[in-house]
Amino acid sequence: MIHGGPDWDHSYLCQPLGRLASSKRLLLPDLRGCGRSARGLPIHRYHPDAAVADLLTILDSFAITMTDVLGFSYGGLLAQRLAAAAPQRIRRMIIASSSIIPMPANAYDGWAERDALLASEAAVWSDPTLSGPKRPRAAAFASARANVWRADALPELLKRLRVVWFSSEWDRARRAGVLPSARLDDAVSVLIRTEIPILLLHGRYDMVFPPMLAEQAAAQMPNATAVVLDDAGHMAHIDQPEVWLDAIANFLE
Repeated sequence: MIHGGPDWDHSYLCQPLGRLASSKRLLLPDLRGCGRSARGLPIHRYHPDAAVADLLTILDSFAITMTDVLGFSYGGLLAQRLAAAAPQRIRRMIIASSSIIPMPANAYDGWAERDALLASEAAVWSDPTLSGPKRPRAAAFASARANVWRADALPELLKRLRVVWFSSEWDRARRAGVLPSARLDDAVSVLIRTEIPILLLHGRYDMVFPPMLAEQAAAQMPNATAVVLDDAGHMAHIDQPEVWLDAIANFLE
């Protein structure tokens, strides 16, 4: 499982995914610079390709020749790069709350509620008084209401955010202008050629990656299926944990 952020750790995804541990061996690494993984690397070493190399090293260290991969949000972009780099290592891939097709500039035009909910997050990223891990932590809390669709799911998300071990290494690289996009060039064509079965798992009201992109990708890719969950936002695993996990379990059978 490849977490998002990227300056988060993996803990916010442990449930309901952890329920699969009764039948699956789960690996939940923290990306370099994140959580309990090494920090303070030279700034140019926070790079999507370096993260992919780390993931392959982890598989090698556990003597895993082939695995199922779940990438969430930013982790979904890294999962695609992993598939392109080593397709023979992936049996099935789940891209959750992320996208294969680039987001058009007008994807969210006219959605005033989204604009209002995300305004406070934008203010955090531009606040000159915030630095280090305090910045991504504050942004995560500021965007919490935008990341779950169901109001009654908000307390659960806030509870998880309180224990996330935030960092700022990737933000440091981004602000220095040395962090390239993690998006895979011509991802649709590249992933079709891998022939890896792909599940695109999305919330209907995701305010980070539009669900229409999952449906469009699935329509173009013979090896991809889209499942879009109603009453769910970006953190669909918190909005609809049972349905989210069932979709994954069924796909991995």
